Amino acid sequence: MKNVPGKINVSAFSFEKQLSKPSPVGFLRKQEGCGGRGTVEAKQIMDLRSISAQDEEKQAEKRYTAFTKRANPPNTDFRKFYERADLPLNVDQNGSMPKIAWKVSVDRLDYHHYLPLFFDGLRETEYPYRFLAEEGVKDMISIGGAKLLPVVPQLIIPIKDALNTRDPSVMVRVIRVLQALVVADVKSESPGLIGQALVPYYRQILPVFNIFKNSNTNIGDAIDYSQKTNVNIGDLINVSIYLWS
Repeated sequence: MKNVPGKINVSAFSFEKQLSKPSPVGFLRKQEGCGGRGTVEAKQIMDLRSISAQDEEKQAEKRYTAFTKRANPPNTDFRKFYERADLPLNVDQNGSMPKIAWKVSVDRLDYHHYLPLFFDGLRETEYPYRFLAEEGVKDMISIGGAKLLPVVPQLIIPIKDALNTRDPSVMVRVIRVLQALVVADVKSESPGLIGQALVPYYRQILPVFNIFKNSNTNIGDAIDYSQKTNVNIGDLINVSIYLWS
């Protein structure tokens, strides 16, 4: 009969003892021991501690603050249209910095169709969708002129969806675009009409602004680089409210 190979017990042939490697988490933490109490009393204490731990977990789930990020699924129409090559642009990687390469002239685009799509892509967080949506919106706003005002009602839902993500990077991007949109017609024949057209939709936009308008971190006498790079949400919101007023 052949011997079945197995692990040899060293202590059977010598005075050495076989020791197991201790677990890095296998130790008692503060207030986890029973202090030498009896079995029944120790069991009652452990049951009370487990109940309190479950209560703490439930309370932690309820702490869903207004500043917490919301779900931001990558199901935007902008991504869908770009992946099936229905958008008239792509990324130009020839230079040191990526740029947008438009396949047609921007002033010939149908703003009622394309501008809401690009605004919908502002809540994207992945490259190249985020880059194309932001730069595309900037180009369309700078060249749009009189085409922008009739499209304003179609932009409210994409703006609201992007702001409701509560993602600081997405919110900064949307607020910058809103500032550019409001002042886009200042030099035209009818100045300020885009800002006036946004007034009926304040209920969709301003609640999130009201939450983040005071989100300026107190860092004492240190340097706040977010002001230099224009990514401070509180300052951006205050500037936007000033422009609308």
